[in-house]
Amino acid sequence: MPLFQRSNEKLTLIKPAKFINEKELQYLIERNLDVIFNCRLVASEFSTGPVHGGRIDSLALSEENNPVIIEYKVVESSQLINQSLYYLSWINDHRGDFEIAVQKAFPKEIIEVDWSSIRVICIAPEYKKYDLHAVQMMGSNIELWQYRYFSNGSLFFEEVFKKSVALSGAVDDRSKDPVMVEAGKKAALTRATGVYFVEEHLNKIEAKKRPLAEALREFICSLDESVEEAPKKHYIAYKVSQNFVCMEIHRAKILLFLKVDPSSIQLADNHRDVRNIGHYGTGDLEVSIRAEEDVENAKEMIKMAFNNIGGN
Repeated sequence: MPLFQRSNEKLTLIKPAKFINEKELQYLIERNLDVIFNCRLVASEFSTGPVHGGRIDSLALSEENNPVIIEYKVVESSQLINQSLYYLSWINDHRGDFEIAVQKAFPKEIIEVDWSSIRVICIAPEYKKYDLHAVQMMGSNIELWQYRYFSNGSLFFEEVFKKSVALSGAVDDRSKDPVMVEAGKKAALTRATGVYFVEEHLNKIEAKKRPLAEALREFICSLDESVEEAPKKHYIAYKVSQNFVCMEIHRAKILLFLKVDPSSIQLADNHRDVRNIGHYGTGDLEVSIRAEEDVENAKEMIKMAFNNIGGN
C-alpha cells in the first residue's frame, strides 16, 4: 500500500527507498533495539569460532533475559532463514559462550540468562512463499519480520510469521471460546519448548476469583491476533514485539504490570507507581485486580499499554 504525507489538505506520495547495504540496516536497528524489540545489544558480528566459521549479525538480550538472535537481509533471500536456524542450533550448544558475552557487555550487572526460550528474528524486505511454507513445517522458534523503508526516512515493520504449534490443553475445551482457544495456541509454543505453564499460574488463585484471570486473558488476547501469551516463572507476559502487560497471579488477587507512564495518568486506589520499586514482570504501572469492577476499569489501561508499544 502506498504511503502519503499530509500537508494541510494535500497528500504527497512518499516513494520507497533502499538501504545501501545490510550494514546500514543492521547499524540502525542495533542502535534502536530498545525501541523496536525492547532488547539490549550483547554483541555485533559475533564470531561462532573457527570450527563453525560464522558470524551472528546481532546477539541480544530480551527484556526477560532470554537470548535473541537477529539476522538481516536487504534483498529477498532463503539463506536468511537457513543461517538463523544454524545459529539457533549453535547457541543451544554454546550457552557458556553467550553468557560470557553477556558478562562482557554488561560488566556491572549480574544477569541470569533465561534459557527457557530463545528468540530468533529474521528481518528482510520480503519473503518467498516457499520460505513461509518451510518455516511453518519447522519445529523451531522463529519470527519473520518484513520492513518497508521510505525516502522520508520512515521505517515500517510487520511481523509476517511467528512459529506456532497445535493447542495442547491450555484452554478448557468445554468453553470453546474462540479467543481463548487462540490464546491457548499462542501459548503452546512456549509450553512445547520451555518449562512454564499458563495452568500453573491460574491454579494459584482461589477458585471463585479464577474467572477474573480468565476475563483478563480473553480481553488482552482479543486486542490483536499478533498478541502472544508467554508464561514465565513468576508471571504471564503478553507481548507483540515486546511485553505490554505482565500478569502476576496470587491467591486472592492479580497484579498487572503495564507499559504505562504512571505520571501520565491519575492514579486510582488500586494503582501503584513501581518505577523505583523492585518487582517481577516489566512495566512501570501496577494495577491490582480483586473484583469484576477492577477488570473493567483496567481495560483502558491495558489498551493504553498496547498502544504504547506500537499496537493499534
